[in-house]
Order: sequence, then structure tokens, then C-alpha cells
Amino acid sequence: MIEIRNLTKIYKLNRKQMRESRTKNPLKTAVDDLTLTARKGEIYGLLGPNGAGKTTTLRCIATIIKPTGGEIYVNGKEVRSQPEAVRTEIGFLTSEIKLDEQFDVDYMFRFFGRLHHVPADVLKQRREELFEYFGIRDFAHKQIKELSTGMKQKAAIAVSLVHDPDIVIFDEPTNGLDIITARSVTDYLRKLRDEGKLVLVSTHIMSEAEKLCDRIGIIIDGRKVAEGTVEQLYAQTGTGDLEDAFFELYRMNRREE
Repeated sequence: MIEIRNLTKIYKLNRKQMRESRTKNPLKTAVDDLTLTARKGEIYGLLGPNGAGKTTTLRCIATIIKPTGGEIYVNGKEVRSQPEAVRTEIGFLTSEIKLDEQFDVDYMFRFFGRLHHVPADVLKQRREELFEYFGIRDFAHKQIKELSTGMKQKAAIAVSLVHDPDIVIFDEPTNGLDIITARSVTDYLRKLRDEGKLVLVSTHIMSEAEKLCDRIGIIIDGRKVAEGTVEQLYAQTGTGDLEDAFFELYRMNRREE
């Protein structure tokens, strides 16, 4: 389970960032008093436009950055006081974190397996299962830089799941992938959900969220403005399509510059 209680993250902007953002305010609130709970056995989606605070939220959960305020518990472990314990519970993948391109897939998989203290026999079994599912067995000894975009993503997913975590956190899991590769990724996320794991994903692709997520939290300008199943979001907005529901919520909650 992931419990987020009144999460706030504020960044201090430098002069260049202030110019690019066309603001005189040196403080940027990326996440604003966010509270939500995601449970095992579900795919919970964070849905919002670029810059809404989705990635910042996931990075706070994954202990990559520290919250400015609030609390986050991952299976009962608090991210600031128990970061190492939290990392054993999660697998985290974002397109902004790349595998080292000079090494081959097999080396990276074994390297991260050792980091997570996965026993040798279990590591071999995980390798067989993940490499077979994602079709990377024949590419195991190719350098990362030699792989296609889709194959790099599959390799990164396999590496992030090497320790068979209870909680899987993916930031834009299908971004930039072709339709075949994207489908294999979303099918695997459903498989993890059906095994009783918690899958937390961020996306701005409405059709993906509509088909994939059991519950959705919609974030605009760092604030959660709605939460529920797709059907509940339809009911809240008087719509019958997730894109229409999102734009209705965006219209109602967008902050004026």
C-alpha cells in the first residue's frame, strides 16, 4: 500500500528557470497538499497534463527527491526516515533514468540483482522469466546503445523488476513506444496487478488510462482535483468519455496565470 498524506514539494527556481517560466516568483509548487491511497491488487493511475506534478510525486515516493512537507508511507515505511527499506519494496522506472549504454542487458540485469541482494538461483529464474516475456533473450549480450527504443524500454522494465517488488511504479510506461511494444508492457502491468501487486503509473494518454487503470487520480497544477474509477469520474463530470471528463475537470480547476 502507498499512503500519501498532504504531500507538498516546492522547488526554488534559478534566474534562467524564472525567465523560462515567465515568472518573478522564485518558488515553484510542483505538488500541492496531495493526499491519496493506492492499494495492492490494483492499477492506480495518476493522470494529468505535462507539468502537473505526476513525476515529482512518483520521485518522492521512490525516495529520489525529498518532500517539502507531508508524509508518504510505502507498506508502512516512511520515505524520509526509512528510504532504504522503501527501496526494497518498490520497482521504479522512468524514461529519464537510462541504463548505462556501454554495458549489455545481461550485465545490467545481474548488476541490479546483486544490488538488491537477489540470490543467484532466484536471479537466474527471474532472468529467464523476464527475458522470455519481453522477448529480449536474443539481445541479452548486446550493448544497451545497440538496442531499439522499444527494446531499451523492455530491458529497463526487466531490470527494474529484477527483485520481484511488491509495488511497481512506472512513469509514462509506454511513452515513445510502438503499439506492439506498448501492448506488451500494459499486458504485463495487468499480470502484476492480477498477482496481487500494486501498480502505480503516471500517464497523460487518456485511452491508456481508461483501459488500464482500476482507479485514477487526476492532478492539475500539483493538486488532486478528482479520484475514482472511470465510471465514477464520468458520473462526477456528467460525461461518458475520459478525455471529456478530464477537460471538464481541467476547465473547472485550472489556475489562472
